[in-house]
Amino acid sequence: MGYAGGPAPEGRQVLGRIAQGGPFPYRKDGAAFGNRERLLPRQPSGYYREYTVPTPGETDRGARRIVCGGAPVTRTAECYYTADHYASFRRIAP
Repeated sequence: MGYAGGPAPEGRQVLGRIAQGGPFPYRKDGAAFGNRERLLPRQPSGYYREYTVPTPGETDRGARRIVCGGAPVTRTAECYYTADHYASFRRIAP
């Protein structure tokens, strides 16, 4: 990924799926992300989509996500990573 401590290799796999348009293992992957925390740049509703980054050893979706903005959905130029379920984000370098 584009920063130290990123979600490699699981995050790279998710970015690859996003770039290919799927498939995604979780039903909520690709759902609109509302940015209610207002930690990402403000954009119109529906601009951001969220994707699960699997956490080894977790039996559920865990806290790690990649949130991407823009259209089409396969665009990964504006993506952010959160390891703490939206409490903080880091921009992923394209």
